[in-house]
Amino acid sequence: MFQIDKTRLVLRISMLLASCLLIFACHRSGNESTGPKPSEEPIVQVVDFDLKKIKERGSLVAIVDNSSTGLFLYKGQPMGYEYDLLALFAKKIGVTLEIKSTTSIDKAFEMLNAGEGDVIAYSLTVTKARKKIVAFTENHYTARQVLIQKKPRGWRKMTREQLEKSLVRNQVELIGKEVHVRKSSSYEERLQNLSQEIGGDIIIIEDQDSAETEELIRRVAQGTIKYTVADETVAFVNAAYYPQIDVRTPISFPQQIAWAVRKNAPELLNEINAWMKQLKKQATFNVIYKKYFKSPRASLKRAKSDFSSLGGEKISVYDDIIKEAADRLGWDWRLLASQIYQESHFNPEAKSWAGAIGLMQLVPETGHRFGADDLYDPEQSIRAGVSYLRFLDKLWAKTVEDESERVKFVLASYNVGLGHVVDARELAKKHDKNPQKWDGNVEYYLLMKSKPDFFRDPVVKSGYCRGEEPVNYVREILSRFDQYKQLISS
Repeated sequence: MFQIDKTRLVLRISMLLASCLLIFACHRSGNESTGPKPSEEPIVQVVDFDLKKIKERGSLVAIVDNSSTGLFLYKGQPMGYEYDLLALFAKKIGVTLEIKSTTSIDKAFEMLNAGEGDVIAYSLTVTKARKKIVAFTENHYTARQVLIQKKPRGWRKMTREQLEKSLVRNQVELIGKEVHVRKSSSYEERLQNLSQEIGGDIIIIEDQDSAETEELIRRVAQGTIKYTVADETVAFVNAAYYPQIDVRTPISFPQQIAWAVRKNAPELLNEINAWMKQLKKQATFNVIYKKYFKSPRASLKRAKSDFSSLGGEKISVYDDIIKEAADRLGWDWRLLASQIYQESHFNPEAKSWAGAIGLMQLVPETGHRFGADDLYDPEQSIRAGVSYLRFLDKLWAKTVEDESERVKFVLASYNVGLGHVVDARELAKKHDKNPQKWDGNVEYYLLMKSKPDFFRDPVVKSGYCRGEEPVNYVREILSRFDQYKQLISS
């Protein structure tokens, strides 16, 4: 009897061990198929590219948000709180500013650490989770997060007491309510914490990456969603566009708003912090801050303009003429628009100290040669300017095959004259540089034409040239063109 019981016991133990091993194997298999646990930080290969390399490259690449406070176009001019500050900082460190726009916060962090950008100028909320993957600058300002909700129908006829009773003022009232937030924003984390604080679940709907905060605010204003969340600075600006929304219910204490750089870029971080500390002592910072956050009438005017990328698709009142002329030239119309902005800021009455006139700033002799009798007439000015550009393009096509490179030669020649650019090309050939490449080659020797050793060289026919002006002319037009492409459809 004992022997039988012992056998059964061994059998049962063996079966139990087998079951445990099977469960353990299944558990291991499940972990492997689902990847690392959420608490485990992903391994990210962060590019090593600090301030010294940025200066050597000659440009600061900033990742921005296309919004009323990040970057937008107004009458052809890039604008925005972040953009204006970035332009000042790039000038301070002696480099040009290159802008990359993305609607995705996750993508912005990826781009930064992959080296596709040097700084995220997104007005980011500083959080512990984000500090694990980026280094934040000193805060620009602090702001609370607020609830965006639509006022009820007929709100203008309500008493203040009636209006207040119709709105969410006690955060507890959000229990069981759907609140839409931008994907990967700090708003989701705040709403989760608020749910804990008020003892009930807020239903958090994370919208897709492309749904920017201002897009969600617009949807509240239109009534397609009931609630969203934004920083109070952005909320108050949008309340000027949409008087039917309410933005006065806070859901957080003041939080730090800052830019972000790679964690292995201490030199850039220190430079930004020192510059920002100094800037805050000057009137310039307050002027920029008030321009975008404290001037609701100006913000409303820009937002409702056809010539703002916030609400329209036009660069200037001359877009139709520019598009037709660009077709004849074979250029993207936004490139031609960028050049005209550079020349005259779309002012047909513009006149330079050298006697250049109109939108395309031609001198009368050149204007007459290319068919313009009245250079103050926008159509004649653009037509003559494009005819001159076509003339230059045909000349350079003989020696510069690549079309994108040839545009730079054409623009420089338009600005400083054909002879000086030909001289720079001859100097490039003489010094074994590529005469068909602009950046760092012909461009470099155009800059050198202000030095006696170069403008007195026998291959030079047109003499002295202050080459910095045409070099910056080309850079600024192409940089603005890149911004136009990001903000205005073709």
